[in-house]
Amino acid sequence: MGLWHVFYADWQMECCGTPFPVGEEVCWPLLFHAADDVLGGGWRDQLTELAGPVEQGAERVLRDRDGLVVGVGEIAAAPGGTDRLVGLLTVETHGGRLPEVRGRVRCVQVVTQEYGETVPGSSTWEPLPGRRSLRSVDASPKWFAGGGGPRSEAGLMVTLEVPDTDSGLSHTVRRTRGIPPGAPPGTETEGLPADELTELLAGLSGA
Repeated sequence: MGLWHVFYADWQMECCGTPFPVGEEVCWPLLFHAADDVLGGGWRDQLTELAGPVEQGAERVLRDRDGLVVGVGEIAAAPGGTDRLVGLLTVETHGGRLPEVRGRVRCVQVVTQEYGETVPGSSTWEPLPGRRSLRSVDASPKWFAGGGGPRSEAGLMVTLEVPDTDSGLSHTVRRTRGIPPGAPPGTETEGLPADELTELLAGLSGA
């Protein structure tokens, strides 16, 4: 079992998404984005590193060496090569035939983003890199507050537990819990009640 941060944009949920609680199993098409392409960048604890071969089919996908398979669009190396990417996993319900990843939701946080006017007095807003906060919730909303303005809810940061994978976040959880190096994937959640796991993951996903 690998733990993965996944950003679920507000408009993706409001358009085509189905709300979900912590603990529910979901199946989402995932697309990897360069971090600066999502809300202006400035992400830290939510970043994901992937490394593996890129394949060209109906969509370009990367098969991570630790088991995850996701769409990568045009940001990766030529098909057949091996690439290393650092960025954000995102839910993409409008991106063609992307690989669907099945997993269990372990933590949900509402992302509140700060915006600044592109030109003073223009009332046209753009995200301010890194100026955001995360708030833990028991279930995702369908609708988000404050669209258009200096501060509004921009989506969700979800921690997804995916079978047959491993991740940097899983390594961090094992280290935080004092589990010895070399322990197999999945040991990071063994014996930990669901609410304690959620609290731990929220603490490791600061804004």
